Amino acid sequence: MNPLSRYFFLKAQAFFLLLSGQKRAALSRFDAMLLLAPNSRYAMASRAHLLAVSGDKHGAASTLETLVKSHPGDCAAWFNLGYLLNDAGRLEAAEHAFRRTMELAPGMDRAWYGLGLVLIRQRRFDEAVCVLTRNTELQPMSPFGWYQLARVQIERQQTDAALKIIGHLKGFEPKVAAQLERETGLTCS
Repeated sequence: MNPLSRYFFLKAQAFFLLLSGQKRAALSRFDAMLLLAPNSRYAMASRAHLLAVSGDKHGAASTLETLVKSHPGDCAAWFNLGYLLNDAGRLEAAEHAFRRTMELAPGMDRAWYGLGLVLIRQRRFDEAVCVLTRNTELQPMSPFGWYQLARVQIERQQTDAALKIIGHLKGFEPKVAAQLERETGLTCS
């Protein structure tokens, strides 16, 4: 069997192994695919995903770092790498990954949100306000960005801004607004 045929045979095997819940066996097929095609975007992304869902976030991040080196325009890989790096506490690297994602896909609201979380962890609240504001512009009906934006405004001692956000959330996510009121002690009438 020639290498290309072998690659697609392994890919088909991995697919059916995943369907039957055999993640470990599927992972070995992705590894074999990478021996045949070391720069395979599909095999690296699949391998990283399997490692992440199996709890090996370090291995997943390492695989994604290899992927973005060989495919620097892969927006999804940069985003997933940012998420894993933030989770691992590698904040500067996570910031870089989210900023690269935003360069590639400026309208990806999740990248703006992810960067906002990184900036919050770094206590860079003024920058977080700008980033989270953009996230809420891109995804106005998602409570996540609004929630984090309110929390940041409280950290910045901008109570009026936080109250305005709580009031806004009451219009479409009253449970999140109530949670913010409980957590902060602020009440929006």
